[in-house]
Amino acid sequence: MPNDQNQHIVDIPMSSTPRFIASHTLLSSLQSVLVDLIELNLQGKQAHWNVVGPNFPDVHRQLDLIVSTARNAADGVAERMRAVGGIPDGLSSTVAETTGLLAYPRGEVTTRQTIDLISERIYTSVANARAVHSAVDDEDRVSADLLNGTIAQLEQHAWLLSSENRSPSL
Repeated sequence: MPNDQNQHIVDIPMSSTPRFIASHTLLSSLQSVLVDLIELNLQGKQAHWNVVGPNFPDVHRQLDLIVSTARNAADGVAERMRAVGGIPDGLSSTVAETTGLLAYPRGEVTTRQTIDLISERIYTSVANARAVHSAVDDEDRVSADLLNGTIAQLEQHAWLLSSENRSPSL
């Protein structure tokens, strides 16, 4: 990974038509969300392949939905970065070095543990998106709207998934 502090910014020749070019802060914020979404996608697929135990079919299918959401959201964030003059970095080395998500365990994992682990990773991804949201919104409402949609979808997935392990509160 280059040490240049403007590593996510590309110099685009300007035409006579004004064009929005994102600041380093905006691009760094989007990059941090991007790596968490890529990691969530990968961990979700790892969980999908290795989950075992009660209610396996439902958890297996839910994990595929989470993976699809994370993958599509990552693509949307990366494409937004490109649209506003940035260069997204989704290399595995970058993701491994910069994600806020904890590593996922190797091998088979019970459905109950999988639910807790993936729910925690979804909430971590959401917390990061929320943490950068205000700064993103101050500069670019379109990017903030993209984060809003991502947050809403991921929170719904976390609620549906984590409900598998809950008991009614009295």
